[in-house]
Amino acid sequence: MGSQPSHRVYIALGSNMGDRERLLLEAIRLLAEHETIEVSGCSGIYETEPVGYVDQAAFLNMVIEIRTSLEAKELLGVMQHIEQSLGRTRELRWGPRTIDLDMLLYDDLRQDDPTLILPHPRMLERAFVLVPLVEVMQARREQQAAEWAAHLEKLEGKEGVALWKKMQ
Repeated sequence: MGSQPSHRVYIALGSNMGDRERLLLEAIRLLAEHETIEVSGCSGIYETEPVGYVDQAAFLNMVIEIRTSLEAKELLGVMQHIEQSLGRTRELRWGPRTIDLDMLLYDDLRQDDPTLILPHPRMLERAFVLVPLVEVMQARREQQAAEWAAHLEKLEGKEGVALWKKMQ
């Protein structure tokens, strides 16, 4: 990365179609292959009951931490390109998807841009995001882990988020 500023970003990944685990790992591989992105932390994989549109298969969810010199908008473009390359279509809001990449946190950036709201607007109500986020932050000894863990304490639905596979 050289002298580029290194932004710390947390990305949630989810899949509930096809080979879910392979799709998650493929998305991480594609991010890691980008010359300005380094994957620096990774939660376990959690199996989650669907939220919103419930007539669909269970999701696998996880959160990764990356370091990047990309600006938030540029990173969003990379993430959307990866979703498309892995067969993501957006027919049904909250419907089944091969892969879903959501930027949760980009440093401490707060923005209300219609294309990218940061921090992610619905993460505080989603145990399937907060459980792996807290895990990856605690593993990286992030100070913020405690404040997200406190939000998680208050959430309903945590029992719907079960560890599916630990990652090395």
